[in-house]
Amino acid sequence: MITRKALVVAAHPDDVDYLASGTVARWAAEGVETTYCVVTDGDAGWSAGGVSRAHVAAVRRAEQTAAAKVVGVEDVRFLGYPDGELELSGPLRRDLARVVRQVRPQRMVMPSPEINWERMPDSHPDHRVTGEAALRVAYPEARNPLAHRELLDNEGLEAFAVPQLWIFGGPRPNHHVDVTDVFELKLAALREHASQTAHLADLEEQLRRWLGDNARRAGLRPGRLAESFQVASTA
Repeated sequence: MITRKALVVAAHPDDVDYLASGTVARWAAEGVETTYCVVTDGDAGWSAGGVSRAHVAAVRRAEQTAAAKVVGVEDVRFLGYPDGELELSGPLRRDLARVVRQVRPQRMVMPSPEINWERMPDSHPDHRVTGEAALRVAYPEARNPLAHRELLDNEGLEAFAVPQLWIFGGPRPNHHVDVTDVFELKLAALREHASQTAHLADLEEQLRRWLGDNARRAGLRPGRLAESFQVASTA
């Protein structure tokens, strides 16, 4: 299967940069056009007081847009749902289905709907809700012309079947991408999220440790770095 377009769905700004931006950078170098769809603005992700959620949202949107450009992504879409309050709702699934039908990707990347007991930060409730909603949209809702009928009737968005799913942050990865050669891009993208990473003196060390662990589990040679996914077909 030739992949020309990919869609990455994430719950918060910076999720994709922690878990998948090295892979996205590799795809960009191969000519894959990638779109980010960020469900919330991360407007509850702020440690200092004295600012409004609207201010936080504006800062984090700008950070994610800048981070995306570092790895070659120009199309970043925000759905604007409240951070920390996601529910598996019809409106959320409809909004995700809209983006799928607009982008029409051969590959869709999303957080896992399952709990990863070995790494709980990957299993934030917003991540799992986003993953479940994206999974339902990828199969079967986006491909079903009778699902979210208003997208077809009112917006002219034809049904579309996503052939391949890449799931990050889950407990059962079965595919690993060597991101050693694009590690500096991944690190630079994360540093664009200054509101979240500027205080982390050990950010690079932490990333190398996580990615190194992935690479070892994948059987790559010492010194390599990898991102991990569960890849599945919808056929």
